Amino acid sequence: MVLSKTSSESDVSLHSTFASRYVRTSLPRFKMPENSIPKEAAYQIINDELMLDGNPRLNLASFVTTWMEPECDKLVMAAINKNYVDMDEYPVTTELQNRCVNMIAHLFNAPLGESETAVGVGTVGSSEAIMLAGLAFKRKWQNKRKAEGKPCDNPNIVTGANVQVCWEKFARYFEVELKEVKLRDGYYVMDPVKAVEMVDENTICVAAILGSTLNGEFEDVKLLNDLLVQKNEETGWDTPIHVDAASGGFIAPFLYPELEWDFRLPLVKSINVSGHKYGLVYAGIGWVIWRSKQDLPEELIFHINYLGADQPTFTLNFSKGSSQIIAQYYQLIRLGYEGYKNIMENCQENAMVLKEGLLKTGRFNIVSKDNGVPLVAFSLKDNSRHNEFAVSDMLRRFGWIVPAYTMPPDAQHVTVLRVVIREDFSRTLAERLVVDIEKVLHELDTLPAKIDAMMSVSAGEDKGPNGGVVKKTALETQREITTVWRKFVMERKKTNGVC
Repeated sequence: MVLSKTSSESDVSLHSTFASRYVRTSLPRFKMPENSIPKEAAYQIINDELMLDGNPRLNLASFVTTWMEPECDKLVMAAINKNYVDMDEYPVTTELQNRCVNMIAHLFNAPLGESETAVGVGTVGSSEAIMLAGLAFKRKWQNKRKAEGKPCDNPNIVTGANVQVCWEKFARYFEVELKEVKLRDGYYVMDPVKAVEMVDENTICVAAILGSTLNGEFEDVKLLNDLLVQKNEETGWDTPIHVDAASGGFIAPFLYPELEWDFRLPLVKSINVSGHKYGLVYAGIGWVIWRSKQDLPEELIFHINYLGADQPTFTLNFSKGSSQIIAQYYQLIRLGYEGYKNIMENCQENAMVLKEGLLKTGRFNIVSKDNGVPLVAFSLKDNSRHNEFAVSDMLRRFGWIVPAYTMPPDAQHVTVLRVVIREDFSRTLAERLVVDIEKVLHELDTLPAKIDAMMSVSAGEDKGPNGGVVKKTALETQREITTVWRKFVMERKKTNGVC
């Protein structure tokens, strides 16, 4: 007797996912489904939806690393199930974190003795690192004010208006006034002179940025330090400096080793840096380093023993993965000083290639500086017919993600495009981007003329039955404009599509 069963009764795992019923129904969006589905189907459906995301390698908006060596990828995957906070269970991972802290502290010229251990911690990113540094400044300032019998309920931080949003978060979350030095046309970083003028007895620190998000420029930390030393001597205060080196901390030591911005300056008490930016590690890993143990109040450090042994911890996050810490150690020992220097020089050279290509078009002003984070920020010389936002939008047709944004006060009238040059952005890609930008500019130049010609037919008037002029309603005009646009776009798709 032959045993058989129909295809509808057979094991669904024998069939193609695309032949199953799971591709005929929408994915749950608000409620967990009642029933399970095969792992193959779950994988395929989610993977297909993720295809609509942008390509990380072409995301030129981001400073975050998008490529690492396969060997490092293997280490990341092997440690994906390790919870970093379990220090007693994963002592080697803890040791690797401590090694990273010490290597970075020495890179930033921390005044450490021969056998002295650096003070610092790995964080989820620079945002957490800045929160921790800010809390340390606030607590030290409060302790000093209390000891002097003075009020300690109105702390402030002085920064430039170009700071990253995490500083605004810190100020709001932890009730610290954020005093911002306004920018001005042509000067898009904090002015040290104006910053020191804003310092008062309630200032817990001045935050300087080594690599502004807006244009990559390094702020003059040396001048800030010298001016603040003078003011402290005049007033009797001891206002310190924190350096937000999220982007520039892994650049300046290799490209500008003589630049004084770090612990060589006496008022610099803490520094944060993003390992997932030019530290060359996938998101998210950051580091915060203190000058000495005296700069991190002991009462902010917690001691726990319910994971196996006494463990000191000073973080906002408790559980977090170990992969990025291991990847950071890999990069530090794999590349060494020589490797990081070569990579940063390549990034800088490719930034210059892009800059020169943009200048040759004759259409752009360069807003970024040659010395700083390897990026190119640029704006249109003439944006009367189309603006930077239109350029950014049309570049997406070629796969490029290039952000357009306005500057903060008092330079908000300036709009720029910005391309961040990362390790995996080659000279070939830089040259290709210039070609695609030129294509976009050509299309934008011709677009208004074509639309204007077509719009003249529906400019708001029509001929009446007796030859008189009949005024169109606003709704009729809008409908005709929409129809013209749709026809124009469909014709371009047929004749000049990009794929």
